[in-house]
Amino acid sequence: MTPVDRDILEQLKNDDCGELVLTPRVISANLDWGRQTVRDHLMVLRQHNLVEYHDEDAALYRLSDRGRAWLRGDLPNEDLEDDEETDG
Repeated sequence: MTPVDRDILEQLKNDDCGELVLTPRVISANLDWGRQTVRDHLMVLRQHNLVEYHDEDAALYRLSDRGRAWLRGDLPNEDLEDDEETDG
């Protein structure tokens, strides 16, 4: 997990108003990361099942149950590393 990944997950969680459904463009507009960086990281987060499409055609993303678990601290980073080993 990188600072970009954490920022994206926290943006989707949005403690102030509740969970959001956002596009990469909207996420990047609210963070200090470029749109392409956000898009690239969303693809990786999706591969790890931390985010999921709300609407794939509109490129709308939302947190997954696994993403919520990671933010709560219920999913250790080591479990994400295990995903990488099984993907290859």
